[in-house]
Amino acid sequence: MSVCTFFCAYAQKYPFQDESLSIDDRIEDLLGRMTIEEKIAIIHAQSKFSSPGVPRLGVPELWCTDGPHGIRPEVKWDEWDQAGWTNDSIVAFPSLTCLASTWSEKLGRLYGVSIGEEARYRKKDVLLGPGVNIFRTPLCGRNFEYMGEDPYLAGKLAVQYIKGVQSVGVAACVKHFCLNNQEWGRHVVDVRVDDRALYEIYLPAFKMAVTEGDSWSLMASYNKVDGQYACHNKRLLQDILKGEWEWPGAVVSDWGGTHVTDEAATNGLDLEFGTGTNGLSGRAKRSYDNYHLAFPFLDGILSGKYSQADLDDKVRRVLRLHFHTTLNRNRPLGCINSEEHYDAARTIAQNGIVLLKNEGNILPIKGENKKIVLVGENVVKKMTVGGGSSSLKVQREINPLDGLQNRFGGKASVKWIRGYVGDIGGEYNGVTTGQNLKETRSFSELVDEAVRESRDADYVVFIGGLNKSWGQDCEGGDRRTYNLPYKQDSLISELAKVNKNLVVVNISGTAVAMPWADKVGAIVQAWYLGSETGNALAAVLSGDVAPSGKLPFTWPEKLEDVGAHRLDAYTDKVEEYKEGIFVGYRADGRVEGVKPLFPFGHGLSYTTFKYSSLKADKKTISPTDSLTITLRVKNAGTVKGREIVQLYISDLKSSLPRPIKELKGFKDVELNPGEEREVSFKIGRDALSYFDDKKHEWVAEPGDFEALVGASSRDIRGKVAFKLK
Repeated sequence: MSVCTFFCAYAQKYPFQDESLSIDDRIEDLLGRMTIEEKIAIIHAQSKFSSPGVPRLGVPELWCTDGPHGIRPEVKWDEWDQAGWTNDSIVAFPSLTCLASTWSEKLGRLYGVSIGEEARYRKKDVLLGPGVNIFRTPLCGRNFEYMGEDPYLAGKLAVQYIKGVQSVGVAACVKHFCLNNQEWGRHVVDVRVDDRALYEIYLPAFKMAVTEGDSWSLMASYNKVDGQYACHNKRLLQDILKGEWEWPGAVVSDWGGTHVTDEAATNGLDLEFGTGTNGLSGRAKRSYDNYHLAFPFLDGILSGKYSQADLDDKVRRVLRLHFHTTLNRNRPLGCINSEEHYDAARTIAQNGIVLLKNEGNILPIKGENKKIVLVGENVVKKMTVGGGSSSLKVQREINPLDGLQNRFGGKASVKWIRGYVGDIGGEYNGVTTGQNLKETRSFSELVDEAVRESRDADYVVFIGGLNKSWGQDCEGGDRRTYNLPYKQDSLISELAKVNKNLVVVNISGTAVAMPWADKVGAIVQAWYLGSETGNALAAVLSGDVAPSGKLPFTWPEKLEDVGAHRLDAYTDKVEEYKEGIFVGYRADGRVEGVKPLFPFGHGLSYTTFKYSSLKADKKTISPTDSLTITLRVKNAGTVKGREIVQLYISDLKSSLPRPIKELKGFKDVELNPGEEREVSFKIGRDALSYFDDKKHEWVAEPGDFEALVGASSRDIRGKVAFKLK
């Protein structure tokens, strides 16, 4: 019997295997063949990262993996300890904050396809990412996994990431739904937020991910919202996600985020992972049978406490996930550690690096016969290990020293000086970097050496910032302070005194205090750039690639300028979002004397761009109509560059308070010297609306509006007025 004949005969007996039928029909057929015990089994874990499927009917196990920047190394079946594999090293892609800094939907898609192929090769069915939680405070330890403060920007890039991952037959699992904006007290904090802020700031990126991106799964968060845990929060999961948005996908608990059987059974959780049980009580032989959606749920159904309909709804959603992944025989095989993936990682990194300051055009470095002194622990420290669940085991990681020596070594002297001692460890959950960063000299001795070597250098490049140790950029704990750790501020100030050609490269996933910003010539924000860190950074510092990244968040001068901290609204108990909708740049103009160190959307280049001919095709539109905004952008400099054109909308008079401006469009355009191109945006009712919490609906109020086009939220190059009928 041929393979084709076998599958045709098998499909006649089991229609759920017939791929010519709709997924809905296949789900119903398979659901009708399952026993109640099989239904229960499929909605909770059987190991740390898998659920069992239905072996009797040929439904495979479903395997999840942490991302979102690379595929997590294998752990043991029942434990967090490493499994000891020797073939689970992968490519580390840049942090999602770096992706957001590219402002490129094209690169979002490239990122998704590349990481999806690596997940598929490792036989993973669900990739736990991307993360789209909003930057509410720069202290959040997990900001590096997210995509900034603006829901429109985060949502647009998440959509492309998701489409890329799912194009290779791996489910994206957008996370953490929702209001998971701090790691401090994340398992107990109870978030209270008004409906305007919920719908305008904290929900839109998730809505775009599941409606435009069609994310096949979603992970709920640890925190409580209005007194009820998010993993079984009726309003979030049943009323909004599955009700208002009519989403058909599967809700996955965060690992250990399920607490109450009654709520897990009825409030919208579909697939339970990571729940802590002792494995001994009740009639279970293994702890997984004690999960809330295991024997407790089964007992409740058999006793009539819970309905069969609740169970079947969960199973349908999990089966839909299977039909997209494990039961899709047309999935590609994937690939891992390919040169194409390294190229993708490097391209994303280069385009995400942000040039914050370049006074006197210190950059790019002209390296012929020059002395270049590199100062700082992050010159050599490998950053792919650590940070929590996104910690990775990589095939290779090029650090900044290697990258810069490879780029300049033959034509210039490139020397590394330690400067300070930070985190000398290089291990997380059994994965090690193999580095020995131990140091016996005192801080003053290290500073003296750095100052001495820097005096006669042609360029001093300080590469420091944060790292991915706990209390910095790391899951499970927020940063302790806004300032740089390890006395780096003092070191930078001393270097600035002896050399005017000082470039500060800050590696972090979020903003840090820069009390020395006016003393240094150039500042570069480099993020966590993954496997190709050194090569990407060298390309930008040397001018091989002109920097083009733009900040996806507002960079505050001091912590008190951030609403959550200014209003004393940052706790680990009951967290009231007192700032409401005025997060990040949306708070501009609300507090006298407060201005950012660097505004949202800011980023310099080695070339200049001129905007002209801004116009709208109409002066008045109706609520069912749209408006087209066009302008021309020219590269007026001497090198090739990429510009991010940003469109903001300003409602000149509204019934409810609104920000001065809100991002409603962006386009990246790459231009050769002297090249000019037209850029256009289409504006409809959605871009003009606000959420009226009393009416519980989006309202586009008739009146006067302005479309503002610029290079950042504070660098507006032109505006055009129009009316909404």
